[in-house]
Amino acid sequence: MAFDWSVFVSALFSASLFKGAVIALALTVLAHALAIALSLPMAIALRGTNTTLKAAIKVYVTLFRAVPILLLLLIIWNGLPQLSPIFREQWFTPFLAALIGLALTEAAYQVEINRAALGAIHHGQVDAGNALGFNRLQIFFLIQVPQAMRVALPPTVNEFITLLKATSIASVISLRELMTVTQQAVAFTYKYAEYYLAALIYYVAMVLLLMVVQAFYERRMSWIGR
Repeated sequence: MAFDWSVFVSALFSASLFKGAVIALALTVLAHALAIALSLPMAIALRGTNTTLKAAIKVYVTLFRAVPILLLLLIIWNGLPQLSPIFREQWFTPFLAALIGLALTEAAYQVEINRAALGAIHHGQVDAGNALGFNRLQIFFLIQVPQAMRVALPPTVNEFITLLKATSIASVISLRELMTVTQQAVAFTYKYAEYYLAALIYYVAMVLLLMVVQAFYERRMSWIGR
């Protein structure tokens, strides 16, 4: 069967694939934002002195790094409704289930990125903040965080790209993201190459856009840091 360029062009500009790509990107942004929000307090705690809390965080990191995302999504989507009727309500959607699973998994990786970034800041910066009369919050948000962001940005963007590609796994819980929509179109038309190539172009375009944004902010932060 020859490659049908008209089907490929139609797939590339179809509303369903575009909407699927938007859902995948939105899921990635929200899941990564939630992961960063969860991981930052844990990264700070790992640099603290509370051994019990540090041990609990290390267990969390090890557990969620070990569990495959596919299995975690199936547990959340199919297992939680068995445990409580509240998860059988209409509010518990595939998007929300995927958001929870991806955020919990990504937070386990982001913890180490944030911990390493905070650890890369010389203690003299904290001493300088104390000398200027800053309190602990001011030192953290005005001195440590801006410098840590420069260190954390490259691995964080890499994790974002990995997470974007991982959203395709959410097809197993019927989330209508890019891969789900593509597979449904293939099942209906039997045009494998045309639709899969169109989906590939969407993923490549989103990743290239992220790489451009990353390069822009790296140059900007490098200039600010001079």
